[in-house]
Amino acid sequence: MASKTVPAHVASAKRTIEVEIKGLEALAASLNGTFEEAVERLADLKGRLIVTGMGKSGHIGRKIAATLASTGTPAQFVHPGEASHGDLGMITAEDGILALSWGGESAELRDILAYAKRFNIPLIAITSRAQSTLGAAADVVLEMPQAQEACAIGMAPTTSTTMQLALGDALAIALMEKKGFAATDYKLFHPGGKLGAMLQHVRDVMHKSGDIPLVPEGTLMSDAIIEMTQKRLGCVGVTDSRGALTGLVTDGDLRRHMGEGILQTPVDAIMTKSPKVIGPDMLAAEALSKLNENKITSFFVVEDGKPVGLVHIHDFLHIGVV
Repeated sequence: MASKTVPAHVASAKRTIEVEIKGLEALAASLNGTFEEAVERLADLKGRLIVTGMGKSGHIGRKIAATLASTGTPAQFVHPGEASHGDLGMITAEDGILALSWGGESAELRDILAYAKRFNIPLIAITSRAQSTLGAAADVVLEMPQAQEACAIGMAPTTSTTMQLALGDALAIALMEKKGFAATDYKLFHPGGKLGAMLQHVRDVMHKSGDIPLVPEGTLMSDAIIEMTQKRLGCVGVTDSRGALTGLVTDGDLRRHMGEGILQTPVDAIMTKSPKVIGPDMLAAEALSKLNENKITSFFVVEDGKPVGLVHIHDFLHIGVV
């Protein structure tokens, strides 16, 4: 069988990605104790981490600053050109500076470098030349290995900026782990959109109090159906004399047991005993995963064995998790 010819542009795209992968592999292999030192210094900052860079390095720097800020390391991007015209005032003695420049000779960075020296502000450099002007001025140099750019003429920043971005991500995640930054902290910085919804807790979205469909043990199905119909959540929970949840009847159970005499049957006879439940402090994303895993549409939420809420898959649709 003749092999299929790969379209020219697809082949080009694959070459680009393969070249950049080689750059990332070289970067990973180059990491050493200097990276550890950079993380320790950045973790000790009392102020913010000022990220700066010119041209494509500046664009990558903006993303790195955003990632740092959202993962527990206060950060801000300062454009080196604007820094020379007043924005140096944004940098305080308690801050640190993370400067990006592939060649390390960006003229626009020189005022920031001089400012860092004057006020003894820690400076971390990300560059491919430790002996450059930037490297010589830095307290810690994260030297990236030389790598082939992906473009045909070998000049357009491609592999180099991918490596810068990956190294910035590595710093952000290492700092996140060192500081013990958890999902509950992450939620504070991501309250909007689907991500914010996923980081809500079950107690934030569940039905509570009088909206929970509940009947005591021994209740006839005729009354249980009324409770189920009024609350419109497709199920009814069954509680014992102490108020603990002991069973669950779903609309599916009704269909399976439908027949003569069902209305006069006690809920105890058809309920699912010891149903699956969750706690109110579970993240919405985890609760949704458990619903899908168990192929069910709702969970009773319990504390100390007693039902305090009910969460339905429609609730996740409503807040935008699904």
